[in-house]
Amino acid sequence: MPDEPWTVAANEPSDPWRLAAEAAAQLAERTGAARHDIYVVLGSGWAYVSELLPDGIDIPMVELAGFPAPSAHGHGGSLRSIALGDRRVLLALGRVHLYEGHSGATVAHGVRTAAAAGCSVVILTNAAGVLRHDWPLGRPAIIADQINFTGHSPLTGANPPEGFPGRFADMTETYTPRLRAVARDVEPTLPEGVYVGFHGPEFETPAEIRMARGWGADLVGMSTVLEAIAASHLGLEVLGLSMATNLAAGMGEGRLDGAHVVAVAKANAPFVGDLLNRILNRLVATWP
Repeated sequence: MPDEPWTVAANEPSDPWRLAAEAAAQLAERTGAARHDIYVVLGSGWAYVSELLPDGIDIPMVELAGFPAPSAHGHGGSLRSIALGDRRVLLALGRVHLYEGHSGATVAHGVRTAAAAGCSVVILTNAAGVLRHDWPLGRPAIIADQINFTGHSPLTGANPPEGFPGRFADMTETYTPRLRAVARDVEPTLPEGVYVGFHGPEFETPAEIRMARGWGADLVGMSTVLEAIAASHLGLEVLGLSMATNLAAGMGEGRLDGAHVVAVAKANAPFVGDLLNRILNRLVATWP
């Protein structure tokens, strides 16, 4: 990908790449920051980290090109630009999902905007169901790899324009080993596992969980995988963190409930927020 923030040719047709460049230009104008370095998507239960970081500039997502308003419970609708040390961090206080009726390109729009704004590191967080009885609920895990079971890809459509990688992206190291090592160094107790992204919004069935377990899955959810694909496609470093909020379908007692997931995420927000804060500070302190 280009070293400098992207520019938009006047005659370039409207497409996902153009929308990302337009949004990045608007972001720079609204924040006064010519570029950003780290993009962080705060999923369910992770927004607490915003209270631990320096104050920043908030911009409603809908005021930037191509961004719809998130409708999922617990997801905010703004981007926050923060100065952390000598780096600039862009926080997404929420995200949109396929199950809200959006396309893969729209789900990945935040990542592409961040890349257009200069970000080279992406941190994706979420709340997830866990397939491991030995992993404590309410605690985070590192995503080591993923399975995209959504039936969608942000790379569907025309080949990316000149200057960008082609559509056949290598996903061998989607989640960057260097960033995973940083997270383990900050918190050695963090387990690592494979995350399977489902379309949603319904929870997975017990049969689907048995299938996922057969594939080697440790975590299941309804986000993250398309953002990770888009980031890896552009050569960005990616760190994925899941908060295990519930045992997956058929593995525990009772019915799965969205309110329970939110409650567990909220109760454990201070711990995961502190963890993410420490990871961000370590990344800034050891910036290449």
